[in-house]
Amino acid sequence: MTYKKQRAILAGVIAALAVVYILTIVFDPERVGSRSAAYSWLEPGQNDKISGITIARYDETITLARNGGKWFVSRDGRDYPARDTRIEDFIAALSRRAPYPVRSSSASSHERLSLTPEQAIRVTVFAGAGIPLLDLLIGQTDLTGQSVYLRKQGQNEVRSGEDIFTSYANSTLNSWYNLRLFPEAENGKLTAENVQRLTVYHPADSSNAPPQIFTRSGKAWTFNFELANPDMGKVENYIRDILNTSGDNFVDNIAPSDPSFNNSRIALELGDGSIRTLRFRPSDDNGELMAAVSGSDWVYSIPSWASDRFFVDAESFETD
Repeated sequence: MTYKKQRAILAGVIAALAVVYILTIVFDPERVGSRSAAYSWLEPGQNDKISGITIARYDETITLARNGGKWFVSRDGRDYPARDTRIEDFIAALSRRAPYPVRSSSASSHERLSLTPEQAIRVTVFAGAGIPLLDLLIGQTDLTGQSVYLRKQGQNEVRSGEDIFTSYANSTLNSWYNLRLFPEAENGKLTAENVQRLTVYHPADSSNAPPQIFTRSGKAWTFNFELANPDMGKVENYIRDILNTSGDNFVDNIAPSDPSFNNSRIALELGDGSIRTLRFRPSDDNGELMAAVSGSDWVYSIPSWASDRFFVDAESFETD
């Protein structure tokens, strides 16, 4: 056999082995399984199309609706402000591509894994009135408690993956509300630095105490009351506490225009010339307040531990 012929045969053998090696990699069961396990329940890029989400569980359904670019919680025919960031995080979790290997393709497994419509938590993501973008059933967790079984409604295929959904799906209605009295403070659009003057009108039953007036002067504050050693940091913290206060629920049985909200109030004059006012009803026997905010259609219930930050003695602004 000539050298030329030997070289051709050797080259052919090498090429054949290379093809076999490539095919082995491409069709390796573990690699194929790994590729098929990478999965997202909601196609990325559809987030802007989403108009609503329902979370149906047991005897309660939570309805989240997007209107004008903002999210609301719909309850009893009325829309309440929702926590945009929480809903966006939930959508991101549904859109995340992650390992979700197929565990069963048989309908007989659904009941055992709590994936029947009667057993499962059902998350439906809508884009207008058409076919939902996602209709997902969330079943039980596995023996480790780390992974959860899931399937799309109308399909037999069951997958499992890291349980990043149950914490959202099992959340209370209140956890979806944005109960901040000043929602703009959450994203930094309203800060203590924006406040130029703060006027605090104490409750009508507090011995007719005169209002406390705080006026910004550069980086310092002036007052209409005597302070021997004022602590400017404490004033800033006081204002920050007011801006960051959240209620614990919305109140439906009274309107913000009710005259009982004139019992006390706090007015914040901002650098843009606008004035934001908090108006309060008298506190109940537990120290809880109801608050109405100017420019808002909602009434907030504020627990006593949070309401204590509104009306404080002048000595609280003294240097320790």
